[in-house]
Amino acid sequence: MPSITFITADGRSHTLEIANGVSLMQAAVNSGIEGIDGTCGGSATCATCQVHVAAEWIDRLAAPSVDETSMLEFVVGRDESSRLSCQILLKEDLNGLVVRVPAAQG
Repeated sequence: MPSITFITADGRSHTLEIANGVSLMQAAVNSGIEGIDGTCGGSATCATCQVHVAAEWIDRLAAPSVDETSMLEFVVGRDESSRLSCQILLKEDLNGLVVRVPAAQG
């Protein structure tokens, strides 16, 4: 199981062990990580699960889909590290992934 660290807007760090195949969003919601809502349930239609991926991990993730890229265009505070956590499925090679949760979604 990969170990993933969420850093919430208040600076607190939360490290979770997450089963392979689970989305980063679902793991956050199930674990009560503040700031990840996942309103659409993971269909990439709401952007309430945005995270900022640590720089050293950006190129190690699969490229965002057209749908994810389109949804991110409407996100406040978007930058080159922004991803929808519902679109990141956990697997062993993501062990150690670090993401920051923005202060506000949308």
